Amino acid sequence: MNLTLKVWRQPSGEARGRLVSYAAQGISADMSFLEMLDVVNEGLIEKGEEPIAFDHDCREGICGSCGVMINGMAHGPMAGTATCQLHMRSFQDGDTIVVEPWRARAFPVLRDLVVDRSPLDRIMQAGGFVSIATGNAPDAHAILVPKEAAELAMDAAQCIGCGACVAACPNASAMLFTAAKVSHLGLLPQGQPERDRRALGMVTQMDLEGFGGCTNYGECTTACPKGISLENIARMNRDFRTAALRARPESAGAGGAP
Repeated sequence: MNLTLKVWRQPSGEARGRLVSYAAQGISADMSFLEMLDVVNEGLIEKGEEPIAFDHDCREGICGSCGVMINGMAHGPMAGTATCQLHMRSFQDGDTIVVEPWRARAFPVLRDLVVDRSPLDRIMQAGGFVSIATGNAPDAHAILVPKEAAELAMDAAQCIGCGACVAACPNASAMLFTAAKVSHLGLLPQGQPERDRRALGMVTQMDLEGFGGCTNYGECTTACPKGISLENIARMNRDFRTAALRARPESAGAGGAP
C-alpha cells in the first residue's frame, strides 16, 4: 500500500503547529497503525529529519497511551480498538490519512502527537485508596460479591485511561473516564467505606482540571476502545449527589447554620 500522511508537527507546546505531508510507501496491510508510523520514522531518520513523536508502550490495547485522532476520529475508524490495534487493512491503497493529537484544553500538546494527559492521573489520585486489610491474600470467597455487581465493576474497570472520550466529546468532557473509575470501586463491597469521599473528590478534581461538562452527546462511549457504558455516568451522578447531600448537614453544622 502507498499512502499519504498528513501529520500534525509541533516542536513544543509553545510553538505553532502545522500539518506536514509524508509519503508512506510499501506499507503492508497487516501492519498496525503504529508500525506504519515506525516505518515512516525510519525513513525520516535515514534522511536526517526529525521523527514524528507519538506516545506508545504496550501496543496491546492495554496501557492507553497510543491515542491519536485519525481522519477526525479518536483511535481511527474501527470501533472497539485502540490505535495500536488498528491495522492498515482498514484503509485503501492511495488513501490520505490525517493524524492529529487529542484536541482538548485540558490536554495541551507537548510535541507532535504527544499530549499531556496527567490531568487524568490527578483525577485518579483524588479517588484515594480502598480500605481493606493487608497481609496474606484472603480466600477468593471471603468477601461475597453479587454476580451482577462484579460484572458491572469489571466492565467499568476495563477503562484504560487513553482519553479518547475527552477527545471525541464536543465539550472535551472527562465524565466517562471519571465515571468508570468511580463506578468500578463503588460497585464492590471493598469500595464502600470511601464511596462518598471518592465521588466528591474525583468529580471536584475533574472540574478543577478544566474539562467540559457532559451534555449527553454520547460520542465518548462510541470512541471508547473498551466500550464503557454511559450508565456509569448516571451512576456517578447519583453517587455524587448522594455524597453531597450527606456532607451538607456536617458543613452546615460546622458553620452554625440550620
